[in-house]
Amino acid sequence: MQKYLDYSLDWLTKHGAENTAKEICQQPQIWRDLLEIITQQHEQLNAFLQPLLADPDLEIILTGAGSSAFGGVALAPWLREHTKRNVRAYGTTEIVADPLQYLSPNKKTLVVSFARSGNSPESIATVKLADQLVSDCYHLFLTCNPTCALTDYAHEKNDPKRILQFIMPEGSHDLGFAMTSSISSMMLATLLLLGDIDHDDACKTVTTIANICEDKILTWQPITKQLAQQPHERVIYVGSSCFTGVAQESALKILELTAGKIASRFDSILGLRHGPKFMVDSSSLVVCFFSNDPYIRQYDNDLFNELVHDKIAMDVIALSGQPSSDKQMQVIDCPLADCWLMFPYLLFAQMLAFEKSLKFELTPDNPCPTGEVNRVVKGVHIYPFNQK
Repeated sequence: MQKYLDYSLDWLTKHGAENTAKEICQQPQIWRDLLEIITQQHEQLNAFLQPLLADPDLEIILTGAGSSAFGGVALAPWLREHTKRNVRAYGTTEIVADPLQYLSPNKKTLVVSFARSGNSPESIATVKLADQLVSDCYHLFLTCNPTCALTDYAHEKNDPKRILQFIMPEGSHDLGFAMTSSISSMMLATLLLLGDIDHDDACKTVTTIANICEDKILTWQPITKQLAQQPHERVIYVGSSCFTGVAQESALKILELTAGKIASRFDSILGLRHGPKFMVDSSSLVVCFFSNDPYIRQYDNDLFNELVHDKIAMDVIALSGQPSSDKQMQVIDCPLADCWLMFPYLLFAQMLAFEKSLKFELTPDNPCPTGEVNRVVKGVHIYPFNQK
């Protein structure tokens, strides 16, 4: 009998959870498929990207809404450090409201749009605003839906020197409410396309990460299910550098799939102490994302030990890519760079949110069936922008 996250397909279908469970579990294969597509399209992708990336003054903006924004927030610090390029991450929801605070009219700019549906009103508006305001603007559309408004825009402009659409593998266009395989595939595509990673190294590393995550889907299922049974009213995710963005996405995931029944927060490892620590109480679960970088890890250890010593939170756990004898540490045998650790960390957060959703007897595929919150946002009116 076919199972996903240790639930039968019949059971998942009856509980409105089939799509989300499948989409969490399919991610390792989606990543392998993505690598193959990038390999096949190597010449076309390089022809567009290499001339742009060769310009040291190029400004790169990673943008999207919700999870698509947080994926960019996670990637930008690592890309900035390791490629020495000017990489920034802003939400389309920020850009649309006041574009000149985020777009530089006189700077050559590559706007990288993350879009699961490609139909969010802010996504389209951001692209149009960038073309309106930036004198030398280029676009990379990373989409999971081949037939969408962003595709239509690319066809309408018909300018392959300025717009490139790269479509994620089939199956990445999640049918479930929460973004799972869509966000992880777009994040991986960004690393592979913009990260100056040797192709042979990328092949080995993607295979390694996919294999690790397939194993963790099995070993983490009973752990996340057990955690989900605890009466947590609050979940706090913390991490440094790229893991701050992962923490932000993880906090959103549990808020979405529990339909707000669990209050969630994210912060940086050092930032938590500055007031947000009041969020930690006897009903809280705190999850710390540890870095593999020895310098950063010192701060991770300090906060983790402090939270354990305080004995305030109901549960404190950490995810780590390095060995540890601490029973509160979920160890992943992954000595790779932090940019790769993001993927198993995201997987853990997705699985925990899924189990918490079931604990509240919700339907993960659509935790808000009354329609106040929608899979593709509705009700946004886009106003014309007149340059100040």
